[in-house]
Amino acid sequence: MQKKTRAFLKWAGGKYSLVEDISARLNEASKHADTLVEPFVGAGSVFLNTDFKDYILNDINADLINLYNELKNSPDEFISDAKKLFVDLNNQPDAYYDYRVQFNQSNDIYERAILFLYMNRHGYNGLCRYNLKGIFNVPFGKYKRPYFPEKEMYFFAEKAQQATFTCLGYDDVFKLVPDNAVIYCDPPYVPLSKTASFTSYAKGGFNLDDQANLANLAEQAAFENKTPVLISNHDTVWTRKIYSQATLAEIQVKRTISPKGGSRNKVNELMAMYLAPKSLRHR
Repeated sequence: MQKKTRAFLKWAGGKYSLVEDISARLNEASKHADTLVEPFVGAGSVFLNTDFKDYILNDINADLINLYNELKNSPDEFISDAKKLFVDLNNQPDAYYDYRVQFNQSNDIYERAILFLYMNRHGYNGLCRYNLKGIFNVPFGKYKRPYFPEKEMYFFAEKAQQATFTCLGYDDVFKLVPDNAVIYCDPPYVPLSKTASFTSYAKGGFNLDDQANLANLAEQAAFENKTPVLISNHDTVWTRKIYSQATLAEIQVKRTISPKGGSRNKVNELMAMYLAPKSLRHR
């Protein structure tokens, strides 16, 4: 793989550190696939560090997909306008919370896209979180000088010309999968403990029924439609059960467990590959 490219957004659970592993598994499963389909694209690290002809990139978060489309369609204008917010005057709590109110009250797609990027880089830990009413509620991040990812945005915008961005439920994305494709799913992870919780970054959330349904859709895509599917998730008794029809691989990933970022430990993740037997793939 060539030099890795970072996403321009900060993103919890981003796959930058795993892109070599994920890319190798996708290429091995479908050596001649034209299209990579991602029902949960997030910050797009896998998209940015793979080499397919076409991409179908989906996320249930409308603000994220709107941002990607604005950047794809008008990169120079968008980057110029976004850069204006990255000044010292805006890197303080009062300014941040004023912009957050403006974002939550706005119905203008372009304005929301600009402010979404600003809050991603100025908000706490790069989180993306909404309450049950769909109000973005991430607090101020207190960074000395938030980085403006101009180079990364131009790279994304150029590669995005190969991509179609959609904002659909994951189950609807499986209906759009073309022939000669491969699918990578990076859903919100199953909690590692009963006390762990995930506050939704898009209204509606992703529950255990969704986790099981995603596994069923992967089985159908792979075994009936001959489209390979790779899913990543936490390694738990429950995920091993719902992914029982897949080939499972265990990998260790560093996770930050302290708000200060200084305390890290390794947790096990599963890579579940759904792949039809060789005798059935080319029928």
